[in-house]
Amino acid sequence: YKIIFLNKMESRLTSITPIDGRYQGETNDIKNFHSEYSFIRYRIIVEIEYLIELNNLELFDDITEDEILFLREIYKNFSVKDAERVLEIERETKHDVKAIEYFITERIKRNTNLVEKNIQLFTHFCLTSQDVNSTANVLMMRGTVQKVILPKINELLKTMKQFILDWSKVPMLSRTHGQSASPTFLGKEFLVFYERLVIQSRKLNDISYTTKFGGAVGNFNAHRMALPNVDWVEFADNFIKKFDLTRNQYTTQIDHYDNYCEVFDILRRINIIFIDLCRDMWSYISRDYFVLKMDEKQVGSSAMPQKNNPIYFEKAEANLLVSNALWNLFSNTLPVSRMQRDLRDSSLLRNVGSAFSYMMISLNSISLGFSKLSLNEKVLNEELDDNSLVILEGIVARLKLLTGENKYEVFKMLARENNAKEKLERVLNNLDIDEEEKKYLKTCKPNNYTGIYKL
Repeated sequence: YKIIFLNKMESRLTSITPIDGRYQGETNDIKNFHSEYSFIRYRIIVEIEYLIELNNLELFDDITEDEILFLREIYKNFSVKDAERVLEIERETKHDVKAIEYFITERIKRNTNLVEKNIQLFTHFCLTSQDVNSTANVLMMRGTVQKVILPKINELLKTMKQFILDWSKVPMLSRTHGQSASPTFLGKEFLVFYERLVIQSRKLNDISYTTKFGGAVGNFNAHRMALPNVDWVEFADNFIKKFDLTRNQYTTQIDHYDNYCEVFDILRRINIIFIDLCRDMWSYISRDYFVLKMDEKQVGSSAMPQKNNPIYFEKAEANLLVSNALWNLFSNTLPVSRMQRDLRDSSLLRNVGSAFSYMMISLNSISLGFSKLSLNEKVLNEELDDNSLVILEGIVARLKLLTGENKYEVFKMLARENNAKEKLERVLNNLDIDEEEKKYLKTCKPNNYTGIYKL
């Protein structure tokens, strides 16, 4: 039977993936670039702009500004109903790009002046599907990165920067191998993630996007046959530059996708940094460094009333893992093709929006998790007090300078004794050093043994 979606609730209940179901509200921005509707529209943009560019080659009588406006209105006013018409044509052609060509031709025939100039004959002139698909895919990918992903990351960075400032002087016990280690500052630990994300975001922002545009197998065969006196390489380079893209000079029928993988790999690294952050947040919350704020009617557990779980960071981690599984798949698969082409790339690329969506679901969840944090300084201070021996590293280092001896073994044995905290002062008193130095060593406490930290 055929399911007819009547409303958003029904769509949520009957969707196969959570992207268009449970999390549909979090992925709407991605749909602007990666829905079937968007893919059709972007390909129409490429086809129309190419047709307008052909006007420079005098293949037909010059088209006027009004006629150019009419052509551009085809994609500027492109509606869901128009997209449905394209799909209707595709059911007959069994070819998606050919359906787009026929749709554009239908629209052109509504303009008598254009028909008289025989413009419709040159829709998709000498192109192969991948000239259109590749350019559209790159535009969609760049739009998602620049208009959706980077703004969301910047929003998170802004929140993290505030955490860094607010907690810049809040000392906390660090954990290496899960064991107590030299104290640090809570703000500094957020700064570690902040710096990593800034570095990768800048790389993502600075990428120069490239595309394939060179005819059936990349050699402009039909172009050269039709118009041998045209410099088609220069023509194609200039056309692609109008989209602020660079044309790959040597390709097969499809793009080699190295540039795509550059984007995917940076996104994968960004996801890994956020996974690392989520796992640390999970650990901090489990140690009660943070209390999670809950809405009045919110429930933490179906059975245990006291529970308030770090669900937002867990949800983010899970979806980041799914996103990265896809980024890895794309990077490992897309650059490899059987001779001049096979169709795997087409099917794979239709899932790029899914990878972006799972990433966006995660970023939204982290943002929500951040909003729930309430610092519990009491626990941080108590943990420092309970681990007073973490200063021994610094004492051993200072004594090397004062005595010319390595006292590591002395303090190692002390740390393994019962009541080591109480015995530490006695050991310090018995050291053969100046009284002022003893006083200096005794001023070292876990809450001030925090090293150098500059904002």
